[in-house]
Amino acid sequence: MAAGMFVFAAVDTQAKYLTDTLHPVQIVWSRQLGLLAMVLIILAWRGLSVLRTARPGLQIARGAMAAGSGASFIVALNFVPLADAVAVSFVAPFFVTVLGALILREPVGIRRWSAVTIGFLGAMIVIRPGLGAIHPAVMLVVVAAFFFALRQIISRALASSDRTVTTVAYTALVGSLILTVPLPFVWRWPASNLEVTLLISFAVMAALGEFLVIKALEVAQAVVVAPVHYTLLIWGVMYGYLVFAQLPDLWTWIGALIITATGIYTLHRERVVARARRGG
Repeated sequence: MAAGMFVFAAVDTQAKYLTDTLHPVQIVWSRQLGLLAMVLIILAWRGLSVLRTARPGLQIARGAMAAGSGASFIVALNFVPLADAVAVSFVAPFFVTVLGALILREPVGIRRWSAVTIGFLGAMIVIRPGLGAIHPAVMLVVVAAFFFALRQIISRALASSDRTVTTVAYTALVGSLILTVPLPFVWRWPASNLEVTLLISFAVMAALGEFLVIKALEVAQAVVVAPVHYTLLIWGVMYGYLVFAQLPDLWTWIGALIITATGIYTLHRERVVARARRGG
């Protein structure tokens, strides 16, 4: 999981660099291409039985959420510093808690609701709406986090009926199909060897990151490895400074620390509840 976060931070850095010259849709499509290539290899190896699903509607919806999440985040990166975007994206676990309670009817106690509220306040400290401290495009990061949370909720709903490899396959195929529709209208051939190299690296590393995270979730419980997700902020700050000479201000650090602390606490409460259920 730690390696996956390091790789994803590199992917986000390359995406931000490419937004200066390429359309966000083209960048997201290229990112999806790496995952699609991995899925096509799996299909050639294991056959079309991988695509057998009991809930095709949910699988298609998850693929659409993946495309929407990626597009929203990369559009935001064109205007928002990398570390700030990463910090705001950490509101996703709180959306998962809220949506899990509303859609899946998962029990949420007062402690987790309190953590959600405090985490939201942390996000407001980072965004500082109305003060002009951060570009309004940061709200697209919130939209991306919401779509990402919907993906997680759909994944939970699919877990009882479909295999992980099936869900990954549909996400790659549906997401790629959706992003391909507007692609001819925004496509621009890379103008330099650097752009070609970054697009290839971008796609390969995105697929590698997905593989690492999936593998982590296969060998350990999600509540155990999920807190490692927050190391993404460390790498985001590092890459943001080295590549773009950008560093978060004090308020962004404060907000990010609040979000991280409450997010880890929320994951801890999920682990406690899961243990209590097994014990019961």
